[in-house]
Amino acid sequence: MHQVLPVEPKPKTNEDRLAQIAPVLLNKTETTKRVLSAIECASNSGAQVVVFGEATIPAYPWWLERTNAAAFNDNLQKDLYARYVDEAVQINLDDGGDLKDICRIAKERSIVVVVGTIERALDRGGHSIYCSAVTIGSSGKIENVHRKLMPTHEERLAWAIGDGHGLRVKKVDQFTMGVLNCWENWMPLSRAALYAQGEDLHIALWPGAVRNTVDITRFIAAESRSFVVSVCNIMNREHLAKAHALKPIPGYTELIAHMDKNGEDWLADGGSCIAGPDAKWVLEPIPKEECVRIIEIDFKRVLEERALLDPIGHYSRPDVTRLVVDRTRQGIATFLD
Repeated sequence: MHQVLPVEPKPKTNEDRLAQIAPVLLNKTETTKRVLSAIECASNSGAQVVVFGEATIPAYPWWLERTNAAAFNDNLQKDLYARYVDEAVQINLDDGGDLKDICRIAKERSIVVVVGTIERALDRGGHSIYCSAVTIGSSGKIENVHRKLMPTHEERLAWAIGDGHGLRVKKVDQFTMGVLNCWENWMPLSRAALYAQGEDLHIALWPGAVRNTVDITRFIAAESRSFVVSVCNIMNREHLAKAHALKPIPGYTELIAHMDKNGEDWLADGGSCIAGPDAKWVLEPIPKEECVRIIEIDFKRVLEERALLDPIGHYSRPDVTRLVVDRTRQGIATFLD
């Protein structure tokens, strides 16, 4: 007779992929192909979630601060804006719209996809664009579109101001996931709106800069006692040249001339990283590398750190301070027929 010993169960974990890629500037079709390839790579490794940086499709407007974008009624800037709107993503909640191929592969691979887009919002006329983080469920359905609340500095020359409609969370296995764009992560009340819904997996999308992610990723983890996943893109001279060769970019010459004058080789140097609920690095910032990384995260770590601090539970005082969040999708008119 042999003795059967009890085996301690393995902790419940999730596998999360971050995809630090180089978009094809101002080319929605080619960038989407790169996103699809990264999703396949993540899925083949068994990931449940894959995340892309801010404005991945069709890329961040790196030209704004380098080509005198504030010039009023300037022909070059109008040409660039028209191209940007034309290459922006139109979203249809029924079939995915321009994201239909990403929705299809999310369903086929049963994987959650979070991707930063520039959205051409048809419910606001279709002539203005928003920096929108899109969450696609493993069913292939678009579950949330969060339009960036406040574009940062020169971004306001291209992007319209969003609203609170997308300040929502999603269950992913044991985790509750929320998403913010770039400097929204510095807005304490926006973070609190997600914390209040039980967020313990915070996704921060960035255009690509180690200087942005190296401090705030760990700060949010310490404040919220959550896993924090910061995901960036990369963009250098070689990426720009390849994009221009595929489809000529208005202002390309001016952009390169500015980079030459200022000795710039990189417009976005990456910085994707992950911090745990104890604010220690799970994955340190990755500079200047196109890559897909898979990280296994353990929900038990959240519970361990919440014993010390739970910002919406035992360490909150709703009798003293409370937050009101308007999640209405904003529009210019209400029609009563």
